[in-house]
Amino acid sequence: MNRLLASLGLLLAAGSITASATEPIRLSEERRVATYGVAFYNLENLFDTINSNGKFDREFSPQGSREWNSEKYAVKLNNLANAIANMVTPATPGGPAIIGVAEVENISVMTDLVNSEPLRNRGLAIVHHDSPDLRGIDVGMLYDPTQFTVLSVTNHMLLIPENPDFRTRDQMCVTGLLAGDSLSVIINHWPSRLGGQEESEPMRLAAASLTRHIADSLWALNPMQGIIIMGDLNDDPFNKSCAEVVGAAPDAIGVADHGFFNPWWRILENGRGTLTYRGAWNLFDQILVSGTLLPGRGNLTYRNAEIMDIDFLKQTEGRYAGMPWRTYAGGKFLAGYSDHFPTEVFLYKEIVE
Repeated sequence: MNRLLASLGLLLAAGSITASATEPIRLSEERRVATYGVAFYNLENLFDTINSNGKFDREFSPQGSREWNSEKYAVKLNNLANAIANMVTPATPGGPAIIGVAEVENISVMTDLVNSEPLRNRGLAIVHHDSPDLRGIDVGMLYDPTQFTVLSVTNHMLLIPENPDFRTRDQMCVTGLLAGDSLSVIINHWPSRLGGQEESEPMRLAAASLTRHIADSLWALNPMQGIIIMGDLNDDPFNKSCAEVVGAAPDAIGVADHGFFNPWWRILENGRGTLTYRGAWNLFDQILVSGTLLPGRGNLTYRNAEIMDIDFLKQTEGRYAGMPWRTYAGGKFLAGYSDHFPTEVFLYKEIVE
């Protein structure tokens, strides 16, 4: 990478260029770069209408408390598909290359999602694994096979020695080729704050330790492997799980090859988040970028990060105006999208012509 491109990358990674950086970069008439989106979206209880998990699944059935039926399911699918279809930028007109997802019940709902009208022509492929979570929700991946090629998938169970009966979502690690370069994506949905943030924190610290172990194992095989950690972490960037256990720093400068940069830290400090609790913003939906993806390290280079809080994903009136337009609130079907906004990071690579 020549000095001009490296210098540009340093500015981007340091946050000097923000939202407008999704415009295509053109270095000259002879040299340019391609941009690739890597996104995450918590789909907020994407369940079908079949009770397949006993008491934990009953609410998402026609006889359950939510009276979840085919009509509501169809609305939910179309809304989410429309949200994903609109995750485009001038630099990524075809949408993200990779979309990690959380709160999906099974591969069937993911198949219904990609076959919904707004996404039908995108040709998105699916990676899914049934995890032991008691609620029956999993993480998964949608990807554009014209941009990303899957090479391997491993799934990792979170075991808590002090609580051997605890079951939550497995962590999924997908390794493949993005624009011809090796990239591993670790998709997470860490344990919730149910019972209180402090009381439940040990579970998330254990989850963060597992995530870090997966990353270190990848680097043991390939020290320059590009790694992205993404997911609903149920913690903010400055919480111990992210900042200390994973070791994700708020600024790109100074991050080692085997460290992580957390671009969402400064975004949250500036008052923006992906979900709200009691009127305050949190930013649980994070995408962490390894030092090996920062400027001057390899072919794929981190460019910028964005909360994809598209206007139609927001509630438009009342006390919750500007917050995510969710599917249910107070037991009432709102016909919305999700209680989380999607997030996305952008990577670029020089095109050699």
